[in-house]
Amino acid sequence: MRLLPILLGFLLLVGNGATALAASQKATALRQANGLSAFTPPDKFLAGNFVADEMNPGVIFGTVKAFAASRKCPTTWLIEEGEKARLAAQGSPDQPVEYTLYLEETCPDKVVYYVFIDQSRLTPQQWIEWREKFHKSKAEPEYGSTKSKLDQACTEGCGVGAELRFVQVNGDLMTKSPEEVVRVDLKFAPIYDLNQQKKISK
Repeated sequence: MRLLPILLGFLLLVGNGATALAASQKATALRQANGLSAFTPPDKFLAGNFVADEMNPGVIFGTVKAFAASRKCPTTWLIEEGEKARLAAQGSPDQPVEYTLYLEETCPDKVVYYVFIDQSRLTPQQWIEWREKFHKSKAEPEYGSTKSKLDQACTEGCGVGAELRFVQVNGDLMTKSPEEVVRVDLKFAPIYDLNQQKKISK
């Protein structure tokens, strides 16, 4: 009978190890399927605040680094191989550009990708100019209001350096907006209300 607790503890340990191994295998398979590899993001991106809605964000969240640290399971930053090659080929590391980064969170029952756009090299004006490259004349009507709100947030010390564009669970896109996922599901509190144009007190 004295050996029973030891045996149960051993079985629990083996079970946890098998679950962790399965999660790790799932993460590896997803990385290979998406052409992703480990990447060290620039400090400016990690230290910047972020929004979680491309068209009409309602709030600004705190730093990307703080969000990554708030996750409950182990995390790894990833980048697409093509994006990595494009960045390496750039002449200047300060050249205005957007690119995609993946924050992978590997839990025993799921692998979550928080898909960020690094915008830390862009001013609000460059932000809308970048959209004009893809959306042409629709950019100003669609994004002009957001730009003015971001301008105001910058003057109050709440500038933005990143955008959380998508959230994927086990390779499937979540139907909820990323802003709702972060604020409601993950309970990561925002720091600035863009619609009321004021800081949110904690």
